[in-house]
Amino acid sequence: MWRQQTPDALLFDCDGTLADTMPVHFVAWQDLAEAHGLPFAEDRFYALAGRPTRDIIAALAGEAGLAIDVEEATWRKEANFLARLDGVLAIEPVVEVVRRSHGRRPMAVVTGGHREVCARILAHVGIADCFETLVASEDTDRHKPDPDPFLEAARRLGVRPERCVVWEDSDLGLEAARRAGMQWIDVRPLHPPRRLTAP
Repeated sequence: MWRQQTPDALLFDCDGTLADTMPVHFVAWQDLAEAHGLPFAEDRFYALAGRPTRDIIAALAGEAGLAIDVEEATWRKEANFLARLDGVLAIEPVVEVVRRSHGRRPMAVVTGGHREVCARILAHVGIADCFETLVASEDTDRHKPDPDPFLEAARRLGVRPERCVVWEDSDLGLEAARRAGMQWIDVRPLHPPRRLTAP
């Protein structure tokens, strides 16, 4: 929870926070899931938001008792997503915060996604140059809901964790911010997740 004090740094998740990517990611996931016979409902997809793609594939394959080349499947899912990047829009209330804060306080993107994919998303919505650093899934051994990605961002920015405000759209991400001792803002009231299937 944000306690309304001026933060030293702002940390932003990417997917579902800065860019409305989640419906496009879900379509890319469905292509992969159907090809491998993996059940992956939209509720489960949103519950796992913030986890790296390879971790999700490994978990789904394990649950289904299937042997899947995780690296190849990860590459295929991300390629499916990037092929649909034109369908991604900025989440304007959050992006406006980024634009207003640019040059006034340090900012970072902290994502469970791949660095290259996240960089492409940020460029697509026109804010790639607004951040001092990008912490991606390749940068820490543990991922959300563990605090490591947010703590790494604070370390890189040279600020104390308790002086950071995290902008997030997932329960796993908000838990990671809480464990990092950071303040946080849940963006879902500003931009409710768009579903492609009935709840």
